Amino acid sequence: MAASVPAGAASRVTARHRLRAWMLQGLADMAKHPRPATPSAHHGQRWWRVMCLTGVDYFSTLGYQPGIAALAAGLLSPVATLVLVAVTLAGALPVYRRVATESPHGQGSIAMLERLLSFWKGKLFVLTLLGFAATDFLITITLSAADAATHLVENPHVHSVLQGRQVVVTLILVALLGAVFLKGFLEAVGVAVVLVGIYLVLNAVVAVAGVWHVVTAEHVVTDWTRALTVQHGSIPAMIAVALVVFPKLALGLSGFETGVAVMPHIEGDPDDTEERPTGRIRGAKKLLTTAAVIMSVFLIITSFVTTLLIPAAAFKPGGAANGRALAYLAHIYLGSAFGTVYDVSTIAILWFAGASAMAGLLNLMPQYLPRYGMAPTWARAVRPMVLVFTGIAFLVTWLFDADVDAQGGAYATGVLVLISSAAIAVTIAARRAGQRGWTIGFAVISVVFLYTTITNIIERPDGVKIGACFIAGIILLSFTSRLARAFELRVTDVVLDDTAARFVRDVAQRRIRFIANEPDQRDLAEYRDKAQQIRADNDIPPEDDLVFVEVTIGDPSEFEGALHVHGYVMHDRYRVLCLESSTVSNALAALLLHVRDTTGQRPHIYFEWTEGNPFAQFLRFFLFGQGEVAPVTREVLREAEPDRSRRPRVHVG
Repeated sequence: MAASVPAGAASRVTARHRLRAWMLQGLADMAKHPRPATPSAHHGQRWWRVMCLTGVDYFSTLGYQPGIAALAAGLLSPVATLVLVAVTLAGALPVYRRVATESPHGQGSIAMLERLLSFWKGKLFVLTLLGFAATDFLITITLSAADAATHLVENPHVHSVLQGRQVVVTLILVALLGAVFLKGFLEAVGVAVVLVGIYLVLNAVVAVAGVWHVVTAEHVVTDWTRALTVQHGSIPAMIAVALVVFPKLALGLSGFETGVAVMPHIEGDPDDTEERPTGRIRGAKKLLTTAAVIMSVFLIITSFVTTLLIPAAAFKPGGAANGRALAYLAHIYLGSAFGTVYDVSTIAILWFAGASAMAGLLNLMPQYLPRYGMAPTWARAVRPMVLVFTGIAFLVTWLFDADVDAQGGAYATGVLVLISSAAIAVTIAARRAGQRGWTIGFAVISVVFLYTTITNIIERPDGVKIGACFIAGIILLSFTSRLARAFELRVTDVVLDDTAARFVRDVAQRRIRFIANEPDQRDLAEYRDKAQQIRADNDIPPEDDLVFVEVTIGDPSEFEGALHVHGYVMHDRYRVLCLESSTVSNALAALLLHVRDTTGQRPHIYFEWTEGNPFAQFLRFFLFGQGEVAPVTREVLREAEPDRSRRPRVHVG
């Protein structure tokens, strides 16, 4: 009599299965969908709704950008901000509109640069850029949450209760952000629309009130212009100083990379295709342009009114306007009630500013790391990755003690490196397209951003150090994962041409015997001698058919892909199946399993031993897809087919 399973144990198993199914919901099957599941080209959200998702990051910088400008440029803050706006509209915006056209699947400039390099140098270059992207996006999450926590802790109504608990408050805010994405992407978009709408309206009220007080108090403008003249003497001198301090204002460019990272979620036209999503590209350009124009208008007005209406001492650390210049004006000119509402809105949008970064990470990382074999297959699913990124954000918050200033350098470095790489990518794209004018224009923009990046790195080298830690971590974990997945089948589909399919049908009537051959001269003597040697080593009768199998290595740094098999008759006598793959052993194993499944028979394959040190041969396999082919082919088959009675047979002589 079979033993019964206790009801409690059965319910626990069911609960685990439900949890696993919920966590891996939307996971693409590797064997059928080599790329992560993404929305179709014409489904998604309206562009202005997605703009709000990126806007929680981009627009939230209004909370601290005027204060940064005032500290960096003093009375020249409005002039320096005009330089920032000019770089935004004439530099970053054209660059990312071109990126949206060239890379409409959310991979941004990284995909454009990836196409320029192949082999392992391309993978290492992409991993480096992913390290800076991770620095940008993850620090966006932690810095914004820490800034929101600062506003909350410093609020006079709760200061006595929350004083000294900023790290705890920041961790709670990060956890809440992760919970929103565990619930679903649509919920994140809905929250972003509400927060951005309220925040922009409140900022418009503060900006109008500030302008009104500047206009009605005539001496304010004259005092400011007089002080500028005394300090700098002439307009050229003012512009020169503004150009020098501009790199310190570079955080005002933070929204462009996330703008293209979330492109797959923008609704396209009904006739869009994934190869050419015209509607999605048009929507992304509207998103980028609208966000840049809105932000530019607010930056100009707010830098002007905060500089003229707030005493310089209030911007300094410990001052009443430090990191909260507009909130300071809201309390003074619009009253405590409105100021409190503004504070709440600022805290909310700073907390949710990490949403666009989280969306960017969830779109960007799964498009590269699993495809490179440098992440587990579950990294294609959204919810496990949300937990991973939330855990890393916890660690970063704890390491930096939720200090906003300590994370600012890393944030600026990540932003500027990605913008510089985008500018270089579109310059190369324009040159290849033969667009001389655009090439020169983008080259000038690239120089500007490279100057800004280098200046920022010299002034705040901690940003590069933190970015290097992210890069080292990604490379280490990526290669560890690739090593752990080295013996996976790694073939998404097997496609035989008519000749190859006929060879397989012919030999399926008898015992199927393949000879693994490393092609050399491919002359008659090569095939004749190889066949004679294999028959002698394995006592194969002369009447049994033999089919040669040859694998040509393409790019060994690629991890997975479809396997195309072509059949040829060499020297009017020998049948040869030719395969092209990134690795010999995995391709052979995939072919054997495909033949078994289509014919119902277990094929046999015959090898020669490879001479050389086993460790060196494994490195050849790991890096170049070759090495000791026979034992690796058997290991790949063993992992793919645990049942020995159904596993293709491997012979070595």
